[in-house]
Amino acid sequence: MHRKQLDADTYRTAERLLRHHRRNLVLGAGITPRWLEDGGRFWYTVRTAEGTRFVLVDPEAGTREAAFDHQRLAAALEAASGRPVDAAALPFSAISPGTGAVEFDAFGEHWRCRLDDYTCERSQAAAPGNPLESPSPDGKHAVYRAGYDLRVRSLDDTGDRALTDDGTEDRDWASNPDYLMYSTLLGKLGLPHLPPAVAWSPDGSRLLTHRTDQRGVRRGHLLRAAPADGGEPELVTQRAAVAGDERIPLAELAVCDVASGTVTLAKAEPVGMSLMSPLFQKWAWWAQDGSAVHYLSRTRDGRTLRLHRLDPDTGEVRTLVTETGPTRVEPAQQQLQPPNVRVLADGTRVLWYSQRDGWGHLYLYDAAGGTPLAQVTSGQWGVQEILHVDEERGTVHFLASGMVADHPHRRSLCRAALDGSGVVRLTDDDLDHQVTAAPDGAYFVDAASTTGTPPRTTVRDRTGAVVVELERADITRLEATGWRPPEPFRTRSADGTTDIHGLLYLPHGFDPAHRYPVVDTPYGLPTAYRVSPSFDPGFYGYEAEALAALGFVVVAVDGRGAPGRDKAFHDASYGNLQDACGLTDHVAALRELAASRPWMDLDRVGVTGMSSGGYAAVRAMLRHPDLFRVGVAESGMHDFRLLEPGLAETYHGPHDETDHAVLSNAEEAEALAGRLLLVHGGLDDRVPPQVTLRLAERLIVLGKDFELLLVPDAEHLYFGYEHHVTRRKWDFLVKHLLDAEPPAGHRLPPVPVDMESLAGLFG
Repeated sequence: MHRKQLDADTYRTAERLLRHHRRNLVLGAGITPRWLEDGGRFWYTVRTAEGTRFVLVDPEAGTREAAFDHQRLAAALEAASGRPVDAAALPFSAISPGTGAVEFDAFGEHWRCRLDDYTCERSQAAAPGNPLESPSPDGKHAVYRAGYDLRVRSLDDTGDRALTDDGTEDRDWASNPDYLMYSTLLGKLGLPHLPPAVAWSPDGSRLLTHRTDQRGVRRGHLLRAAPADGGEPELVTQRAAVAGDERIPLAELAVCDVASGTVTLAKAEPVGMSLMSPLFQKWAWWAQDGSAVHYLSRTRDGRTLRLHRLDPDTGEVRTLVTETGPTRVEPAQQQLQPPNVRVLADGTRVLWYSQRDGWGHLYLYDAAGGTPLAQVTSGQWGVQEILHVDEERGTVHFLASGMVADHPHRRSLCRAALDGSGVVRLTDDDLDHQVTAAPDGAYFVDAASTTGTPPRTTVRDRTGAVVVELERADITRLEATGWRPPEPFRTRSADGTTDIHGLLYLPHGFDPAHRYPVVDTPYGLPTAYRVSPSFDPGFYGYEAEALAALGFVVVAVDGRGAPGRDKAFHDASYGNLQDACGLTDHVAALRELAASRPWMDLDRVGVTGMSSGGYAAVRAMLRHPDLFRVGVAESGMHDFRLLEPGLAETYHGPHDETDHAVLSNAEEAEALAGRLLLVHGGLDDRVPPQVTLRLAERLIVLGKDFELLLVPDAEHLYFGYEHHVTRRKWDFLVKHLLDAEPPAGHRLPPVPVDMESLAGLFG
């Protein structure tokens, strides 16, 4: 029977909903405050129907106004530079507002534009920063890596000298583990490595760093099969420990004095860092007055977390707080969140995050004896993020989830007394609040939304009162694509004991009289939750919206094992990582949803995911072949025995106590019955391609049919190849689930480089 062919417009619409395009369909959102040195005011940029606009805000005065006349400045800059300037797309992204003037960098030069007569003149200013350097807060020095060592130079070009001289290949200064430090993605961006892992003291006189000890760490190999110069294939070798290895990368903390050149090593055991530098992860920081360094360390099994104080003068280290538990002990609910730990200014008390009572709460500790003084927060909800600690007022502002009925991940702005005498919820509504605090904690920029409610961004004071409204998002362009907000749902877990929450995306042009194929989009690790509570759908949510545009019912589920709720819910994944954060709950959710929605065709169910989501996609097909008939797995973590130790050992259990073989999809490959597309980058240094290739080899030995797309020069995120991978994935799902033919000859255009998003990937 001849299959219908999708119109190319269907793919074009889906493409518009991908991350790099969708943000342009939502105006008046994504506000990032840039606080000025006076501490009270800030500026931000916003996309409007007239183009990007710069806005200046004075919360104390309750004012919001254009930072300048965009048309007049564009004309003045064009006249002064001799270059065309579009007022809707000014050639700069940052400004320095001053008294009666604004400064910025454009066309490789620094400019100052007076706002009385709009005269723009070239101006002297510090040279643009080097992305491979870290400048001091006093503006006098910058530190950088040279070979295996650190050097410091004066920003007035009066000196350049070595800070360290004993670095070696296996024991070098201020580096991250190889997959992050010397990543293939950085190479494509023209960068040899990341900036140094350092943190300057508040006065700029000293810096915290570490010597990275990778002696004896296992070396892994990748093959650059298609060098850009057309030469012979090249072997790419990097150090990459895996679960069970004795040696992992270690950080030997040290403090460097810029003036004297002395290096003071911490008199303590090095800190393990299978993931990244403790400085990049914000697990090490200076005290506010520069008198001490504080850092977190965790045992390799993840069950003991400690807070330490490092004396920068002597290197002496004292442990302030220790917590041990039967499973992982974490300083925040998600892996990449900054820790919810603060050492108060006098150094005698610590605000400590713990899930010891079954929920994530804050405790006040005596730093001298490591004993708790008070439980600051309590209740059947969890602290998500500390925003600001006000010691003078004895309060802490924070975000908490679990206070909005039926929406466990929506966040509320709250304030608590440090003595444990009470918590006040400052945003008493059912919205999700994404909040940024002013440096002094006097004001909070709050974007309030839900998955179906566009964000309204305001500035609130310490009491939660709105002092000025900034933006109300306009989604007219988004709705014009046929987009509709996802439907939040609640089902029961596979064992009938727990509420499971998720989102249901309906296909464009939805007709309840039709039956539609279904695609599940899981995330398989307990390091982050999958279901976004806000209007921003998150990394995986963009793809869900695009798949809905192609004609699929798309499901996002947070099964048992995902973070962000209570401790028991999160710990369902401990020792059970093979269930990929509740795949059994995904199955139960799909069946419960379809029972009241006959337009969901459970005879045509697919699953797709990337990284741990790729692992989950294959695992779903192997464990539940009667339901999941089609799957696409990108950069899949198909065998945790071959990945960084922190994944299997922390989130499943220690290597000598638990069976890590159950975390290998290859071990269960015999169960494959549906249609599967495996995708991997040949230069993926985050999840090496051998993980997918070993699964492929096992499938071949077993006589299983599948498809394999190996992108030779691609890394984990397929930078430069996203368009090809996305199109191949869509084609596969359209053919085997929609029973249709993809648009003939249609190709997605390459994804434009987004340096801001890429910067976020590297901390």
